[in-house]
Amino acid sequence: MTEAVLHHIVGGTFVGSAQTRINQNPSDLSDIIGQSAEADPSVVQDAIGAARHAFPTWSRTTPQFRSDILDRAGSLILDRRMELGLLLAREEGKILPEAIGEVVRAGQIFKFFAGEALRLHGELLASIRAGVDVEISREPVGVIGLITPWNFPIAIPAWKMAPALAFGNCCILKPAELTPASAYALVAILREAGLPDGVANLVMGRGSDLGPVLLESPDVDAISFTGSVAVGRGIAARCAQVGKRVQCEMGGKNPQVILDDADLDVAVALALNSAFFSTGQRCTAASRLIVSAAIHDTFVDRLGCEMLALHVGNALAPQTRIGPVVDARQLQQDLDYIAIARSEGADVVGGARLSRETEGFFLQPALLLNTTSAMRINQEEIFGPIASVIRVDDDDEAVAVANGVRFGLSAGVCTTSLARARRFKRDLEAGMVMVNLPTAGVDYHVPFGGRKASSIGPREQGTHARDFYTITKTTYLG
Repeated sequence: MTEAVLHHIVGGTFVGSAQTRINQNPSDLSDIIGQSAEADPSVVQDAIGAARHAFPTWSRTTPQFRSDILDRAGSLILDRRMELGLLLAREEGKILPEAIGEVVRAGQIFKFFAGEALRLHGELLASIRAGVDVEISREPVGVIGLITPWNFPIAIPAWKMAPALAFGNCCILKPAELTPASAYALVAILREAGLPDGVANLVMGRGSDLGPVLLESPDVDAISFTGSVAVGRGIAARCAQVGKRVQCEMGGKNPQVILDDADLDVAVALALNSAFFSTGQRCTAASRLIVSAAIHDTFVDRLGCEMLALHVGNALAPQTRIGPVVDARQLQQDLDYIAIARSEGADVVGGARLSRETEGFFLQPALLLNTTSAMRINQEEIFGPIASVIRVDDDDEAVAVANGVRFGLSAGVCTTSLARARRFKRDLEAGMVMVNLPTAGVDYHVPFGGRKASSIGPREQGTHARDFYTITKTTYLG
């Protein structure tokens, strides 16, 4: 990327703004990736108008036409995985192999939904009345506002945009302020793949300024949001008031249960991955490690040693396993929670602010020991490379502790017992349960989402994405 200003993309036109935002590399604050335009509400209104204008034509295109565009976009993304991965790693701070992996996932998502465009089916039933048939079909919802976070700046926009477009909707993408370049690259590739003007529009800027425009506009039919619980609940409440369809994926306080019969090599490896990879900045990260008393001390010793051996540094350096925290604000939040842990009586292993050759937001992973479920650090989402350990005496207590938070996104259990695995699969209050696997790491062809405070509305990804991005019509034929 050069330091040229990225403009909004509205109706196929590049639109500038009076204000811009500097895009800074969290691994190296001297590395300025570029600048992005900061939209005012009028730009969002224009984007909504462009999407509404494009919708009648786009929604009536053939499934093959839409499929071909999404498939070409997927191929372009995969062909440019190194270029896009480098951009993502510079912009968000994810280590380069993880960044490239995220780009590959985005390409796979577009190719999957290229197929789904052709697989949308309905039903034909006989009526209870003679001489009448009943046809059940699915149609696009209309214009959809997509609000995405910074932690997966290519994959999450992909898994919202791809099904929206596959099923004939038009959209306005509002990416996180910290990662505009990744979203811009994605929309630019869609244009290159042949997406007509106005079908996918990009507006960049503060969510607090632009989100209300999407929420209040009568020309926006639905909102799909990924972000914090507080913002998501506000969006859901407002959508209910004004009659918009809504989908919100929000926080997690995910448990990873380690039972006393677990393979310790497996348990330590998956705990490292769940808690600390991607700098812990994943809504599916395991921030609570719930460990059977019989193996607690051995597990903690092993995990602590391996955690401290993880190299923290520049996301582009080949030896780095943990990149920087995304920005100064998030870093301060992480440090504040480490201080809260100490004030609550936890013992802290690691957790130091680190200096490296380049100035960046580097934080040593932290393991919080001798904690209880009632502590703030075990009830509130931290969103950093920080995990606490909670000792439990039996399986009943492990289930109670795992479920003892307001969230219910992902949960894991590590055991060599099929019977115990079945029990936890049944009793864990989470949208996704991982057995002998990290809590983070999902497939694109199956549903993604949680329970309780973690999610509102239909699931994302896989064939279940159609439940949000299409609306059912029942037609009677006499």
